[in-house]
Amino acid sequence: MKSATAASVLQNAGKCLLIGIAISAFALVVVLMPSACWGCACGCGVFEVGTSSLLPTQQGGKTFIEYDFMDQNRNWSGTASAPAADNPDKDIRTSFITVGAQYMFNRAWGIDVDVPYGIRHFATTDPDTGKVVSFDHSALGDARLRGIYSGFSQDMSSGLTFGLKLPTGDYTYGNFDRDTEIGMGSSDLLFGAYHMGIIPSSLWNWFVNAEVDQPVLISDGYRPGSDFDAVAGVYYTGWDIGNVKVAPLAQVTGAYRLHDRGWASNPDNTGYERILVSPGIEIDAAHLSLYAEVGFPLYQNLRGNQLAASELFKINLCCAF
Repeated sequence: MKSATAASVLQNAGKCLLIGIAISAFALVVVLMPSACWGCACGCGVFEVGTSSLLPTQQGGKTFIEYDFMDQNRNWSGTASAPAADNPDKDIRTSFITVGAQYMFNRAWGIDVDVPYGIRHFATTDPDTGKVVSFDHSALGDARLRGIYSGFSQDMSSGLTFGLKLPTGDYTYGNFDRDTEIGMGSSDLLFGAYHMGIIPSSLWNWFVNAEVDQPVLISDGYRPGSDFDAVAGVYYTGWDIGNVKVAPLAQVTGAYRLHDRGWASNPDNTGYERILVSPGIEIDAAHLSLYAEVGFPLYQNLRGNQLAASELFKINLCCAF
């Protein structure tokens, strides 16, 4: 019986691996298309929370591939838009393709690994000529390694996460500012918590998820600001199409980041407070789940002059085994 179970797990894992390879190949084709002109800067921490489908609910593993995108093309100062002339930076477009895996060894302990790849387009004003110049760069991002503890209850509805963000991303590309680099160049401590529940007498579930990112080891005079991101959401569980479950959801995300420090930083134009609302949908079929959401800012308070995005996009394909 045990050998049959092991064979089933290996078979499902093999299917997930093949699906992941196919999706990765497709994503690579999309990235290399001539029309792709993407980039990133600060504010990507909101992509690290949410995605209720990735919260652990049983023993076993999951692999996933996720695509995140935002186009920061509006100058913002404080709580309102500001003239573009007040900011030498004009456009920062970001795409992240993240490959990850999660495995729960039992109902209490597990691990999670996320490895992003960033694609960036940066348009800024040349200080010598006064003309707008553009730069494109792609590189590995900062990997995240987390432990998971979900042993507070039998149903694994509450848990803690803890781990490290490693300086695996490129932070030395000469045409980007330090707060625009794909990698931060720092080693960070990560600590998070989550909880899932059922709204009584309804077909709605709810969840909360939060994480603190605290840099501890820095490089070359740049200390990124400490980052706190949290999300609260609800989703409907009453829709089925055959064996496919369809769950519409809505969530609110809050983000708070301190300004950067160090001689290579720009403390007067970094740091923010942000609240977003994100409608989305999750589709589950057997071992596969597809999750997608679009985030819209409800409130933004940005220090100095910074580029802000009008929407943030996320799509995640997950395979459980």
